[in-house]
Amino acid sequence: MKVQAWTSMDEPLPGDAGRRAALLLGTGSLLALLAGCSTRPSTRPTQAAQISSSGGGAKAVNPLNLSDELREGMLARTMLVVNTPYTYGGNSPEGGFDCSGLIQWAVAGITERRLPRTTAQWAQSSNPVSGRDLLRGDFVFFNTLGGRYSHMGIFVGNGQFVHAPSSGGTVQRVRMDNVYFAKRFTEARSIFA
Repeated sequence: MKVQAWTSMDEPLPGDAGRRAALLLGTGSLLALLAGCSTRPSTRPTQAAQISSSGGGAKAVNPLNLSDELREGMLARTMLVVNTPYTYGGNSPEGGFDCSGLIQWAVAGITERRLPRTTAQWAQSSNPVSGRDLLRGDFVFFNTLGGRYSHMGIFVGNGQFVHAPSSGGTVQRVRMDNVYFAKRFTEARSIFA
């Protein structure tokens, strides 16, 4: 199954263009509130095996390759902010989150390294993972706005992922096999070595 991510645009559009974009995104947001994931507790195969079986995902340009021991810490941070309101451009529990802001905040709690901000930048900083090798803490990407990396979330196991869906929504746990997200899944990627 392929999963694609949906993420906010980097900069708001001015005037009428911004209002039209917000209306379009709001309509898409309603659909995006329906998703989920699954997990596999085994260890991951070698990176070479991952890349060859990943279904065409590109190797990271600038991989983070964080210690696998940091996964659960990142997941714990992620679960703490479920039900936090969506905020365009948001990246904190106090100010709310957009999808890539949620990821940035969760990962910032486990490393001091400089982190990406947009979904495309997160894709460049992570390596592809075969669906059968998906582990808790891996990222799932969706094509919700016409781009391979337009939305993302964090796989939390049991067929579910956590994401910040859209304006008017909250950070939530959804199923990977949700009709909306299952059709838009593009790939899974990992920042862990």
